Amino acid sequence: MGKKAVRHILGLSGGKDSTALAILLHKEIPEMEYFFCDTHKELPETYEYLDRIKARLGIKIHYLSEKRGFDHWLVIHDGLLPSPQMRWCTVKMKIKPLEDFVGDDEAISYIGIRADENREGYISTKPNIKSVFPFKEKGLVKDDIIRLLEDSGIGLPDYYRWRSRSGCFFCFFQRKYEWVMLAQEHPDLFQKAVEYESNHADGRTYTWTDGESLLQLLERKDEIIAQHEKSMTKQKKAAPNQPLAEVLAEVLDEEDDSLPCLMCHL
Repeated sequence: MGKKAVRHILGLSGGKDSTALAILLHKEIPEMEYFFCDTHKELPETYEYLDRIKARLGIKIHYLSEKRGFDHWLVIHDGLLPSPQMRWCTVKMKIKPLEDFVGDDEAISYIGIRADENREGYISTKPNIKSVFPFKEKGLVKDDIIRLLEDSGIGLPDYYRWRSRSGCFFCFFQRKYEWVMLAQEHPDLFQKAVEYESNHADGRTYTWTDGESLLQLLERKDEIIAQHEKSMTKQKKAAPNQPLAEVLAEVLDEEDDSLPCLMCHL
């Protein structure tokens, strides 16, 4: 029996960089296996975007799910919500399903970190999964990624109107403006996020954002939106030719530029 062929895998997050990487490689590597780690806590716009990618590129996407969902792992962690210091959601619901998908096969994992980024971490460290970074190898930067998306006809996901990263609707890496906009765009999902903060039998309260509950944050909605619009106006003046989605990303990065998990946000 001959040696099993090395598998080629590419994780889609529903974000712009992993999508651009799929556009770049789908003809070059026809045997590529595309996957999406589905937490079942994603934005509706994310699923719509994945459908758009499949239709435009003619690819199949494997939707990988951890057998036990977020609510199970929340109980295991005694109701402690995930946070930048304790990213159990990424480990349990993104990395583990990927590692189960690959098993013990030799695999090359293609990751969409750009040449103008300096970031790493929160990807599989299993020795049989080798990570490669085609954008870095080819020297591709943000402008190249936007061009790939536009030329393909896929464009940006709809949530880029108000949010600059993919990930769960309650992702703790959201900035205050993004939480406010979640309440506006998806009030039902915002309400679910509120419930996660305080639904504990022993009366404890955890918060998604440091030192402030979502309801307290929402009370400051007008102030947060006014500050955001002021920053947007300033950024538009500084870079008049910049696309609106990029203006938004720059402004949100000014508020908080902490780097989220690669599995969720590329």
